Amino acid sequence: MKDYKKINKIAWNKKTAVHQDSIFYDMPSFKAGKNTLKRIELDLLGNIEQQSVLHLQCHFGQDSISMSRMGARVTGVDLSDKSIELARTLATELNQDVQFVNCDLYSLREHVSDHYDIVFTSYGTIIWLPDLKAWAKTIYESLKPGGRFVMADFHPVIWMYNDDVDDFAFSYFNQGAIVEVEEGTYADRSANLNDQMITWNHSLSETIMALIDAGLVIKDFQEYDYAPYHFIPPLKEVEASKYRLKHTEHLLPLVYSIVAEK
Repeated sequence: MKDYKKINKIAWNKKTAVHQDSIFYDMPSFKAGKNTLKRIELDLLGNIEQQSVLHLQCHFGQDSISMSRMGARVTGVDLSDKSIELARTLATELNQDVQFVNCDLYSLREHVSDHYDIVFTSYGTIIWLPDLKAWAKTIYESLKPGGRFVMADFHPVIWMYNDDVDDFAFSYFNQGAIVEVEEGTYADRSANLNDQMITWNHSLSETIMALIDAGLVIKDFQEYDYAPYHFIPPLKEVEASKYRLKHTEHLLPLVYSIVAEK
C-alpha cells in the first residue's frame, strides 16, 4: 500500500474542512477556553505544567492547545497539511505558543530533533499506521530518559464489528490493509464526503509488545466499558462525555489506555 499516506492525507484534508465547523468539535466553546481533553487522559497525564509534550497525530490541534493552556510546552504533529495549517492559525489566534509540524509519523525524527517529557496520542490514531514497531521506535527515540508515553485509544475489539455493532466484519488481528470508502465523517455523518481510507487493525498484544520491544516499560494498562466520544452510531450517552453501547452496555470494552516509561 505505497499510496496509503497520500490517500489518507487527501481524506483528512477534506475532513478538516468539515470538522472545524462541526458540533462535535464545538469550536466556539474551545475558543472560549474549554479543555478538549477527557477525564481518562487528564487522569493519565496528571500535572503537566512546565513539561514538554510531543502530541502525535494531533489533527487540528485542539488537544495540543488544551495541554498548552495547562502549562505544557507542546509540539503537535500530523500528516494532514490542512489540519496543521488550521492548528497554527488557532494557536496564533488564542495566543498559545504551540509548535505544529506537518509530516507523517515515520519520518518524524527527520523533522523533530528534541526529546520530550511526554509523548501523547489519543483516540483513533494507530489504526492509520501499518507498522507499530516503527511507531514504537519513534516514540522511544522522542522521549527523554525517564519520560512517559501516554496513550488512550478506542479498543481494538470494537473495530472487529460492522457499523451497527451487531456482527463481525474484520479480524481482531492485523491481517493487512483495510480499504474502505466512508460516507460522511464521525464528526458529521451527513457531510458530503465520500473518500477512500486505508486502515489497519492492531490487537492489544501487537501494540503492547511493539512498545516493550522498543525498550519502553509498561507502567499502567486499563480497559474501559465506555467511550468519551460518540464515535460509532449505536452508542448512548449515560453521563456527560460517557457513552456506552445501547444493546450491550458493560459487555464490551470501548477504550483502553497505556502508560509506559523510557
